[in-house]
Amino acid sequence: MSPRLVLLVFASLWLFASTAAAADPCQALPAQAAQSQDASQRIAAAACTEHRAWFRPLIDVDGRIGAMKVREAERTRLADGQPAWQRVVEYWRGSGLLWQAGAGDCAYTDVPGPSCRAFVVDTPWSAAFVSWVLRKARLPGFDGSASHLHYVRRAYREPFLSPYRVADPRAAQVRTGDMLCYVRGTARTYGFGALATLLSGNEPGLAMHCDVVVGITVAPDHARTAHLVGGNVYDSVTMRRLRLTQGDRFADLPMRLASDPECSPESPYACDLNRQDWSVLLQLRPGEELAGLTPASTMPVAPGTYASGVPGSPAIAPGATGPAGLPTTDAPATPRCCNHCDPEVGLPRCPAAPARPATP
Repeated sequence: MSPRLVLLVFASLWLFASTAAAADPCQALPAQAAQSQDASQRIAAAACTEHRAWFRPLIDVDGRIGAMKVREAERTRLADGQPAWQRVVEYWRGSGLLWQAGAGDCAYTDVPGPSCRAFVVDTPWSAAFVSWVLRKARLPGFDGSASHLHYVRRAYREPFLSPYRVADPRAAQVRTGDMLCYVRGTARTYGFGALATLLSGNEPGLAMHCDVVVGITVAPDHARTAHLVGGNVYDSVTMRRLRLTQGDRFADLPMRLASDPECSPESPYACDLNRQDWSVLLQLRPGEELAGLTPASTMPVAPGTYASGVPGSPAIAPGATGPAGLPTTDAPATPRCCNHCDPEVGLPRCPAAPARPATP
């Protein structure tokens, strides 16, 4: 083989590899995607922006994950300079879901303190992340919740009011803006059929997780891949890749079985992080149908949506805002101060409450 031909072969291989490695739809989103008239583009833009901020962790198509640069409980700063745990607070606040008795300073001031940090560590926030993304994307008709089951059930029971409709993830076509959901941590598996039966009843709670589809890419060998972003995935905002058929349906979606053992050296197949009880695909409704739903700008935060699931939990403090200034109430803003001050926050301590008069 001539030296020139060798160079051409190596150049072709390099181009093939670099093209495949660059297949991240988040990197290809136009700068104006966040302001697009297409709801799916706004959803992708919101989720992708957060994924980049968390240094783009990835679960590949074989269910492997690389090293995590930052995790939820750390003071380590995200790519935009904010400490990771404080960003999680912004997801709770910006989604309007800080109806938590245990939220501490998260709920009562605009300043995250130590008890707020403990709340971040102890409380699952994947549904708060999804709710923040869809509120940021101004998705009409979406009713945010700290429980994935809430909006999955709404899509099942109120298909003309929800921006999503339910579908079997093993048979339905996938598009940007959809959500793929699985049931977590139970001794049984559901799949689409059993979950639909549960949604018909009044099951008060079911641990679930949903990832947002942010794009579909085509490799040089014509292999198609769905890219999904979810919050609180190994304590970060993480991208997941899943194989698709040529018709953009999930190809051999790795399904967890109730009989599966724990991940161990003896059972390496159970270590596949994509092997889950995938139970429902929430398909984003077409734009003309979304246009008839309640506009996002006028949707109130539903009183009675509590992250703890316990009615009577306190509401968020008046005036608090999340990323991009998303308001959580219409009340006037309160001064920024802290009760349990973190030195890294750099805000003044709140004034002490007046002494109570002595009892005669």
